[in-house]
Amino acid sequence: MTLATPLPILSELRSSTSATCQVAALRALKNEIIGNDQKKRMWISLGVLSPLVPIISPVNGNGKRRDQNFYTTGNHDKTALDQSDEEEARIQAIIVVGSLAHGGPAYIPPIAASSVIAPLFALLSAAESSPRTVLASLKTLNTIADASAVEPHGSENRVKGLVHGLYSDEGLAGLVRLLSQSAISPIIQHQISLAAALVKKTCLDENQRSLLIRKGVLEVLASKLAAFIVAADPKLCSDHVPHIFPDSLGKRPTICQSRLAPILGAIAKIVDTSRSRAVTFLSTPALTTVLLRLEAEVPVTYEKRGNSWSHHGSTSASNRPLPSSRLDRLLPQTPSFLPKASLSESSCHPPLGAIGTSTRQPYGARISSQAQDLTHGQSVKSPQDEENPLIPWLIFIARAESGVSRLMAASIISLFYRSGLIDKQRESSLAMVLVPLLVRVLDKDVKHLAEIQSACGATPHRPTHSETQEQAPTILATLTLDSLDLQRAAVDAGAIKKLAQLLKESYDPLPVDSTASQWTPDPIAGLYSQGDDETSRLGDSTVSPQAYQVIRVREAVLSALTSLASTRDDYRKAIIETGVVPFVIESLKVDPGHLSVRDKPQAKGPVDYPNESSQPKNPTGVILAACGAARSLSRSVSTLRTSLMDAGLAAPLFVLLRHHDLKVQIAATAVITNLVLEFSPMREAILEAGVLRTLCEHARSMDPNLRLSSIWALKHLVLSAPGLLKKECLGELGPGWLKQIICSEEIDTTSLPGFRSDREASVGTPLAMGTPNAAGEQVDLLNATDGFREGRPTGAEDDEVDMKMVDSVGALGGPQLDFEQQTPNHSAWRAPRKRTDVGNTNQVRADELAVQKQGLDFVRNLICGSDSKEMIDCLFEELGQDKVFEILVSKLRPRLINAFNRDRRSTDSGVRQIQPQTDIVISVCYIIVHLTAGLSRHRQLLISQPELLKLIVPLFQHSNREVRVCCAWIVINLTWMDDQSDHANCKERARELIKLGIYEKLQMLEADPELDVRERTKTAMHQLSGASR
Repeated sequence: MTLATPLPILSELRSSTSATCQVAALRALKNEIIGNDQKKRMWISLGVLSPLVPIISPVNGNGKRRDQNFYTTGNHDKTALDQSDEEEARIQAIIVVGSLAHGGPAYIPPIAASSVIAPLFALLSAAESSPRTVLASLKTLNTIADASAVEPHGSENRVKGLVHGLYSDEGLAGLVRLLSQSAISPIIQHQISLAAALVKKTCLDENQRSLLIRKGVLEVLASKLAAFIVAADPKLCSDHVPHIFPDSLGKRPTICQSRLAPILGAIAKIVDTSRSRAVTFLSTPALTTVLLRLEAEVPVTYEKRGNSWSHHGSTSASNRPLPSSRLDRLLPQTPSFLPKASLSESSCHPPLGAIGTSTRQPYGARISSQAQDLTHGQSVKSPQDEENPLIPWLIFIARAESGVSRLMAASIISLFYRSGLIDKQRESSLAMVLVPLLVRVLDKDVKHLAEIQSACGATPHRPTHSETQEQAPTILATLTLDSLDLQRAAVDAGAIKKLAQLLKESYDPLPVDSTASQWTPDPIAGLYSQGDDETSRLGDSTVSPQAYQVIRVREAVLSALTSLASTRDDYRKAIIETGVVPFVIESLKVDPGHLSVRDKPQAKGPVDYPNESSQPKNPTGVILAACGAARSLSRSVSTLRTSLMDAGLAAPLFVLLRHHDLKVQIAATAVITNLVLEFSPMREAILEAGVLRTLCEHARSMDPNLRLSSIWALKHLVLSAPGLLKKECLGELGPGWLKQIICSEEIDTTSLPGFRSDREASVGTPLAMGTPNAAGEQVDLLNATDGFREGRPTGAEDDEVDMKMVDSVGALGGPQLDFEQQTPNHSAWRAPRKRTDVGNTNQVRADELAVQKQGLDFVRNLICGSDSKEMIDCLFEELGQDKVFEILVSKLRPRLINAFNRDRRSTDSGVRQIQPQTDIVISVCYIIVHLTAGLSRHRQLLISQPELLKLIVPLFQHSNREVRVCCAWIVINLTWMDDQSDHANCKERARELIKLGIYEKLQMLEADPELDVRERTKTAMHQLSGASR
């Protein structure tokens, strides 16, 4: 190579003598840089991007749009497709930009600075753009999107020009026109696939998803999906389909993975975890019309295809409900899961919320496009909750296809499942058909069908096979989070071993980066180092494409392990036995891969450790996923005492508590919550590291999630702690701040998601307080059957000996240990299954209510234990005796709302009485129980609070079992006599209780359906009768 070689090309690009010469120069440039990173760097330093922009820019693009049907009717003049030299030069220039983008993230800054992205978007709708030009532009934009994602901070630093160009009014209009094309020619179908892939890669936040829905992108994608259903067999559709789809669909192109996968991927990206967006998608006219009439016989084509795997469904038809849709017959027969005994209403530990059951009915009418905000505890299914016939079709596609198409179909299914749009009876199909397929994708020897890389959006930066290994664990985590049946199916399929192997391999030495600078004997190449202009200067490239892929797989695997370890202790033990704990600990570190010999615990069995070689730094996503895995594993008492302590779990968490990212602080605090309990061997080490002061500082944070998780950790820290530690914690937190937390502004609970008053709640279905925190999760480790979700087994089935360590509450004992785990709002896959869109105002109110509850529980744990009498006096001294009782009264007193804002023209007074939240009542009742378990003077103080006692009386008929038990304990403790000197006071207290009518309330509880309530009632009545004599 000589110095003069690039100069003629640059000169020709800047001031071309003719279009033919310009095309020749561009082709020579293209051939020189493709596959040669050194040449790409040289040409960037020479400023090659600037002269490419005018070549790419459309000449007649001002207000003139390409006719949507110009290339789809097939009647246009043949000469219109003849490429001129100017058009060929434009295509070659676009290819050059795409080749530069293939170089990786270092080339994105100069590409963005050159402003070449805007002309690429303009070409998508320019009047003079040919199909080849549009296709080349879409390929280059997808390549830029892939390269911009491979950055140290992931999608947060994506090139702004790409997002701004697509999500502008003109960009979205052009996107809709591209997706709406109806021709079946390969080039047009390729354009549609690339446009859908671009949506999937650039849609990052809620605002963009809302824009895509408002501009009609989701509706167009739904129409394309409906077209695939029709194309597979027109007999599936109703008589109205020909009025929706053009005649060109009558040619019925076959369902090709490379065409279907991008459509499904874009739909999944837009719908995400939103129930309202999912309902909007299912209610689009195209899907509704296609799936409207499905009561006739199954088409022969599908019957023949189904018979090839009918042996998988050996269950007799009598054990399987009749399908509500013809599409159900496409799936193998699977037995329905029998309801667990733990789900009965008489269970001592009912699950959070009520499980709605309904008889499945055919999909009869179009779902309303206005999604209703449903709550976590809603137990009645509306007609809108009927399962859509699209669900079995998606399961069929996931089973019949392979590769990315299978994963994209499974992704939509998992999102619908999390949104509560899939019937409970469908879990058997998901467990026996879908989950094993997802686990099989994790195998190294999985043979995928051939796919067109460009249509799937795959590039050297995001290979299709690697993409499947990244997405399969994420989908598996989303599916198995809330269902023990699906978790069991995944474990039985060998998911734990495969996930563990993937996590270990993510710490293997990385191959040498092929894009790294190489030595060259040519001294001329050194002259082209870096230019002064931003368009001729490469950006930082700290993460190679291989490292980026490793990081993404690592994050996905950790998320899947988190989901599988969230419920059963034997699954946690199985995960630990694979030897992945050191790798989880390394994933908690920003800079992993530096384990020393002394840091390696001396385990009894063989344990693998991360490779000591250099590893890419863990971004925020990996750290958050590792915190989730550590949190799930630390729910087991046995693992806390052995594996997690030996591996040194606490040390990296100390650093994360001071991390610059607020989400990481929240996640690390959530793990600390499980490590500061009384039986945790890491408790002393955590206190010695000064975590108490850090938690108190976080408790005063303005972020509600961090404040909530910190108070939750402090609540666990003071449980059964020494008196000095309790006083230190109270002093560090500040009595004034504690009062502010508990006595924050009263909340209109009727506007909260999941609100039901106590009068509306039924026995056995308590109002779940798990709904108020950011992700709605409530986990009770030591009483696992009480807090876990649908499908949680009984203790006999779970065989978790370590999990049963506490009963309800003793007369003078401490409160029930709450292993409720707060989960931050950052990870969508962690959202509860029936979570719906909540307005910002309601979310703030829910967060504040959750903080109040944890503040009350902090006080509850503060005054229980062997030093309870001393701590009660300390509480009265710090907060004020009158203030404590004022707080308790305010939390039990029903509230009147809208008393002064009613409409004068209305005959209704507008006054509504709102009962307090059940979980707030439970926390207050436990505080009263512990106050009455103190000294005689403490009981005398309580009996002298007439307003508080009057508010307790109605609670004897409360719908929640725990509240009724607490009421009985209050009577037992108030009628307790310490010694003979307390006889007169005890008799006075008993007579006061009888005056309030509590004896009659106890008589009503003698027939309570709960055994615990009846037994405590017997004791209360016996003591009350004896003390009153």
